[in-house]
Amino acid sequence: MESLFGIDIVGRVKSALADLANVDDAEKIRIINEIKLILHDMSPFKEEPVDCVIWVPGDTVVANNYNPNNVAPPEMRLLEISIAEDGYTQPVVTWKSDGHHEVVDGFHRTRVGKESKSVKKRTRGYLPVTIINSERLDRGDRIASTIRHNRARGKHQVQAMSEIIIELKRRMWTDEKIGLELGMEADEVLRLSQISGLAEMFVDKEFSEAWEIDL
Repeated sequence: MESLFGIDIVGRVKSALADLANVDDAEKIRIINEIKLILHDMSPFKEEPVDCVIWVPGDTVVANNYNPNNVAPPEMRLLEISIAEDGYTQPVVTWKSDGHHEVVDGFHRTRVGKESKSVKKRTRGYLPVTIINSERLDRGDRIASTIRHNRARGKHQVQAMSEIIIELKRRMWTDEKIGLELGMEADEVLRLSQISGLAEMFVDKEFSEAWEIDL
């Protein structure tokens, strides 16, 4: 295959990579990751995280502390069987910071890779990850991304979702922004706000002892 300049780019790449056969797995994985990142930076699809899946040591992938999704034991066992039999068909979506990858989506896929002996042996203790767009650095943005992934699958726990809403409100997110970012109607945001933390949300408000109606 020749480029517009008459250069066999694919052939040159294959030739350059031939020496990879002689390096150990860890170094091979590192080099391949770097090549993927270079290609991703040049790709027409560079804005799409799934365009670049890299393999990283499992101990560098850490859970977030806000995911309201929960998988029942039977489904968890099925997920382990799926990954054991079919391999990883979906990467773990992560946010990279300070030398580790915080899970945005795929916590249970991460657990399987770390806890299943057969899967961990096959993947050499590594996990496949994508990295969300670098501009989404705020914790609130990452929370919103996790919730969108969960809600798209129809999975979330009501109490945990309520706590998420309260945290976003503490981060000065308006009901309108919460609804827009999390795909909720205004009444759903209100109901979840009322489940937990309602007193806290109105701690600075003054109320009369009787109902007042503005006419």
